[in-house]
Amino acid sequence: MNRTLTRAVVTTAALGLALTSAPAVAGPGTHPSTAVATATNTNAPIKVKLTVQGPDGLLFKGKVRTKGHHVTPATGGSYKCDGTNGGAHPSAVPTPTAALDDAARKRGFSWDGTWYPSFEDYFVESVKNVSGGGVAYWNISVNGVPTPVGGCQFKLNAGDQVAFTWTAF
Repeated sequence: MNRTLTRAVVTTAALGLALTSAPAVAGPGTHPSTAVATATNTNAPIKVKLTVQGPDGLLFKGKVRTKGHHVTPATGGSYKCDGTNGGAHPSAVPTPTAALDDAARKRGFSWDGTWYPSFEDYFVESVKNVSGGGVAYWNISVNGVPTPVGGCQFKLNAGDQVAFTWTAF
C-alpha cells in the first residue's frame, strides 16, 4: 500500500474511532444524561488558554477569546465547528478547533486540515506549516486529557487549557 493511502486509512480509522466512541463532554457533572437545560447562551464567547506544541518546540501560546463558528483552513472551504457537529450538542458551543481558528486569524498564522463530511469534523493536518507528514498527527487535549471526540464536537468552558500537540504515530 502506498504511503498516502496508508496515511488516509490510518487517519480515517483514528478519526472514526474517536468520533464514535465517546461523549462530547468531559469532567465531573457534565454527563449528557445529567445535563440541565438552561436559557443561557451556550455559545457566548469565552477565554481559553491555547498551546500549540510542534516537534521542535512551542509554536503558539496565549489566551484566545472564542466561540463556536464556521472555520476556514488554509486550503479553503468553510464548515461549521460549533459543537452541533454530528449531533454532539443541541446548540452551538465553543470548540477546540474554533479556538485554533480564532488564534490563527488574530495572530497571523495558518492551520490546515481535511473536512470529513461523514463525521462533520476536521482532521487538523498542519499548524504554522508544521505537518505530521504521515508520521505524526495533531493531538487535541483539554485540561491535559485527549478529547474523546473531534475538535468541532468537544465543548470548551471558560478557562480551559487547550493543546494541539504534534504527536508521532
